[in-house]
Parts: sequence; structure tokens; C-alpha cells
Amino acid sequence: MTISRVSIVFLFLHILAPFLVAQDGNEETRQKKDHAASSRLPNFIIIFCDDMGYADIGPFGAKGYQTPNLDRMAREGIKFTDFYVGRSFCTPSRAALMTGCIPTRVGIGGNFGPRSKTGLNPDEMTIAEVLKQKGYATACFGKWHLGHLPKFLPPNQGFDEYFGIPYSNDMWPFHPNVRHLPMEERLKRWPHLPLYEGTTIINPQVMAEDQVHLTTWLFERAVKFIDKHSDRPFFVYLPSPQPHVPLFVSKKYKGKSERGLFGDVISEIDWGVGRIVNVLKKKRIDERTCIVFSSDNGPWLSYGDHAGSAKPLREGKGTNFEGGFRVPCLMRWPGKIPAGKVCGEITGTIDLLPTFARLAGAPLPDKTIDGKDISDLMFGKPGAQTPHKVFYHYDGGNRLMALRSGKWKLMFPQAYNSPIPGKGGLPGKGQRKNIELSLFDLESDIGETTNVAEKHPEVVKRLKRYAEEMRRDLGDGKEAGPGRRSLGR
Repeated sequence: MTISRVSIVFLFLHILAPFLVAQDGNEETRQKKDHAASSRLPNFIIIFCDDMGYADIGPFGAKGYQTPNLDRMAREGIKFTDFYVGRSFCTPSRAALMTGCIPTRVGIGGNFGPRSKTGLNPDEMTIAEVLKQKGYATACFGKWHLGHLPKFLPPNQGFDEYFGIPYSNDMWPFHPNVRHLPMEERLKRWPHLPLYEGTTIINPQVMAEDQVHLTTWLFERAVKFIDKHSDRPFFVYLPSPQPHVPLFVSKKYKGKSERGLFGDVISEIDWGVGRIVNVLKKKRIDERTCIVFSSDNGPWLSYGDHAGSAKPLREGKGTNFEGGFRVPCLMRWPGKIPAGKVCGEITGTIDLLPTFARLAGAPLPDKTIDGKDISDLMFGKPGAQTPHKVFYHYDGGNRLMALRSGKWKLMFPQAYNSPIPGKGGLPGKGQRKNIELSLFDLESDIGETTNVAEKHPEVVKRLKRYAEEMRRDLGDGKEAGPGRRSLGR
């Protein structure tokens, strides 16, 4: 009997069919298990305001306007009273948040501008890139300020989606310092502010009539992203351009607060927080989503009635006092973070990357980072303490200017700008002042009013020793240490 090739193939497939079905079934089961495992991973949302001071929201003592949604965050979550940024300026502060590093470690000193040729080195691993190792969907909606050239923008730093402006909203031809000049002269200093979708400029000339909608646009984009990706783990980074001057608010909140335009702006940000929480509840993912609300540095006090407050802290943005580095921070995660808790341990933005990595089971970067896992503090573990023996403050010139250890803060001799507040969106003049080597007991003197260095020489000596250790690692000023990496060029 002759058997054709077709019959042989048919017979072969008939014999193997049960095994093939089993294999397909196993693959389908594996995919379902992978999806189930990923859906159990927590979601992360960071809302990062610009120039919002320590006392600019209800849970930290704001006056003249209401922040009901942030008040609810504090009631349902945890309030960190000693939470620090990487530096009291926009760019380095954002670099610290994104990389978990002291800004000097990643080579970043001051702010980038529209004509900068540098940015956050793409070789650094951002929070988004850390989480993408575990399959997270990632998005950035807002002010980036870590380099505006394509290689430095969010889509090339781990973010699937990006919508926003590349640097501060005052870096445009309507900056207060150039408004008196003809447009031709203004543009030599400040080019037009662009609006990006991904790496594409979708509006090359953002105007005031655009900025009034920006807060609404950003929060609505975040809500849409969450709604779209609610069946998988996601990370949303929303760096709000407000309340950085110039202040802009939509019609729905304009003129609504006793505090004036500044209060209106904060009220609209609070509205955005409420929109985020509502979509989490609607999609039934509230209990597996961690929200962090904070600011990039203290208030820009020279703008007076258009600036916030750091009370009871000293000074604000641009200084190494507490008012520049210590910012409000709230975290909310129902069922994980205990409700109504207050944490006074030293923590900071550099801690978010390693904390998120641990909670997502993601590997850390293979380079040195300075942040620590603070999940025990977040979850209110009894006896949990800060993982930071020392917290360091560098300035825009990459000089080590201050450090905190426990209740003690040591400031090295330095000059600083103490502003005379302006009005109506115009800055006041600054007063240049100097401070000698100073030791402050922040536990009893949160306002840094009394230098107790002479009373505690042994503390000064110990803190100076910590400073020398860090200088051997990162260097000081232009003299780079072995632990300082290069920024992107």
C-alpha cells in the first residue's frame, strides 16, 4: 500500500495534536499568569509642583484658600514634615528625583535654559526606566527641565508618553526682565516657549492664552492615561509648571480665593489632585496606587504676592536654608499607608526611585545612587527610622554648603540672597547677606535663628568629618571627585 506525503503529514499532525494543544494551553496559561502578576504590581503617581513652599497647602498651614483634596490626602495617608529636595533650583531638583542621586553626582549644577546644549545624561537610569524593567506604562505630563534637545527629552529617558513644556514657563519673551524691550530684542534673550507632544513641537509659540489652560490640560492628560492603562501597572509623573511665575489659572478658579491669583492657582492644582483620585476610584485601582505630592523647591520669595510661603522655615528658593530645601510632601495608598500618619524622619526625593524599585521588584541602577528605601516609614512600621545618617546640600556651583544629621544642621560660611518682595508678578530687589559657619538645632529651632556652633564643638567636628568624606567622593565646586559623573552633551 502506498501512503502519500499528504497522508504522512496528516498522520504526523494527528499524533502531535494533543501535544501542540497542550503547548498552546501552557503558553496561554503563562501569559495569563504574567498578566495577573503584573496587575498586582503597584501603580505610582508623582505630582511635583514648581516653587510651592512648605506652607502652601492646607495640611502644612496654608491660609486664604482651600485645598480639600490635599487635606483628604493627608487624612487618608501620610504627611512627611522633614522631606528634602536635591537642590533649591528647578533642574538639579528634578535630576535628583529622576535618578535618586545628589545632583552633583550626575554632573548637574544649575538650571538648563532654551539655549543649553546639555541635559540629563541618557546613560543615567530614571525612575521610568527602572519601572519599565517590570513592564510599566510610563508618562510625563508637564515641565521637564532636564534638557530640551531630543536626546534629553522624556521619550528618550524612559517615558512612553510626554506632553508639556521643556523648561520653566517664564523662559519666554514675556519674562519680567525683558518685557520693556522690543520683541526683536526680547527674542535674543528668551526665544518663544514651545509645547511638546513626544519629541515633536506642536505649538512653537506658547502664549498667555495657552498657559491659562495648561494645568487643566496636564491633569486631564494624566486622567486619560490612567483610564487607558488601568489594567496594567503604570507610572505617571506630573511636574506641574505652577505655581512658578508667571502665574496662570483657568476661568473656573480665577478670582475664587481670598489670597488672590496665587491662591487661585493652588486651588486649581488641588482640583487636579481630586481628578486623579476620582479616576483611581472609578477604575477600582485606588488600593494599588501610591500617590506622592510634593514640590521641587521652596517659594520664590522675591515675587511677593505671586509667591508662596515657607513658614516657619527660613528663606526660600535659591538658598541653603530650610525654606529652600524642605518642601511639603504627602503620600497616599489606601490599605498600605496608614491614614492620618505624620512622619518627622529625614526623607527626600532621592528616596523615591529606590523605594519604588523595591515595591515593584525592579532591579536598581548599576551605578551609585544616594537615595534609600523608605517604605518602612511610608507604611508606618513601628520603630522605623530615617535611613540617612547624613543628608547633603550642594549649591549651583557644586559646592557642599550644608548638611543635616539627626536634629543638627551645619552650614558652611556663605553668601545668600534675601529678597525684598515684589508685587503683581514683578520681582523685588534682593539683599545680599552673609552667614558664618553655623550649627542649628532644628528640633528646637526650626527657623534657624540661633547659631549654637560654639556650644557644641563636638557636633561641628563630627559633621565636618562627614563633609570631608563626601568631598572626597564628589569633589567640591569645579574640582570633581571620582564619584561625580558627567552630564549629557
